[in-house]
Amino acid sequence: MGQELKLNEFKILYRHWKAGIPWLDHLLLGLLVWIEQKLVDNRVKVEVDEAIKTWETLHVADMVSPVYEESPSDTSTSLPEMRLTAPWYIDTVDKE
Repeated sequence: MGQELKLNEFKILYRHWKAGIPWLDHLLLGLLVWIEQKLVDNRVKVEVDEAIKTWETLHVADMVSPVYEESPSDTSTSLPEMRLTAPWYIDTVDKE
C-alpha cells in the first residue's frame, strides 16, 4: 500500500515543503500521511460522537411498565389466569 495524501491541505503543504532530496521528501511524506491519518480519525470520532448525542436527544426511550392482569380462570378453580402485556397492546379478542 503506497503512501498518498488525501486532503488538499496536506497535498499543498507537501508541494511547498519538498526539498528535492528524495530521502528527505520521503520522510516528509510519511510524516504528513501520519498526521493526516490522525487528523481524519479524530474528525470522524468527533462527528460520530456528536451524531450519536443528537440522535439520543431526539429519540428518548420511554420506560413504560407492563400491564399485569389477574382474573379467575374458566378451566381451573385453584389457579387464576395471569396476563402480562405491553401498555400499547390492544386486545382484539372480545372479553365476556
